[in-house]
Amino acid sequence: MTTFVLASASPARLGVLRAAGVEPVVRVSGVDEDALTAALGDSPSPDDVVVSLARAKAAAVQSEFDDAVIVGCDSMLSIDGTLQGKPHTVDVARRRWATMAGRSGELLTGHAVLRIVGGETVAVAAACSATTVHFAEPSTEDLESYLASGEPLEVAGAFTLDGLGGWFVDRIEGDPSSVIGIGLPLVRRLLNEVGVSMVDVWSAGK
Repeated sequence: MTTFVLASASPARLGVLRAAGVEPVVRVSGVDEDALTAALGDSPSPDDVVVSLARAKAAAVQSEFDDAVIVGCDSMLSIDGTLQGKPHTVDVARRRWATMAGRSGELLTGHAVLRIVGGETVAVAAACSATTVHFAEPSTEDLESYLASGEPLEVAGAFTLDGLGGWFVDRIEGDPSSVIGIGLPLVRRLLNEVGVSMVDVWSAGK
């Protein structure tokens, strides 16, 4: 039975997989996202950034497994041509919402799937999904309450779709699971590329 591994600490990604019938083994990659992004050079495309980070996260934990399929993901919000990851502080999140409110951005999620057999990587598939997110204009009181909750500080783009931030998303165009952090339709296609079916995945979770 192939082990399904999620190379992410994200509870949102774990929740999406569990709701979709998968109980993955969770391994946190510990990848230095800022250092890796800087190493990509002066002008990598937004897609290249998130896919490279997803690949690095999956690769970082592959040595722990002999027979597994490993999924790595990375999400960022692209607005005004600038990629926004996790704000980490209230001040940064507040500035980002000043830019986002009443506007639209592209939530980009890079996905990488590694197939490990006998401790060796035998197949890799990776791609990026993009979803347009249309943001509301929260009142100052509502925004300050949201920032004080701590939720937007450790998520890409300083918002969530499946939590408190969902109140401030007017609509999306694309895959909602990708906005949450792991796009099920894209992961299914990538799994097929490395020779893993949904029957295999569901069986691994039982």
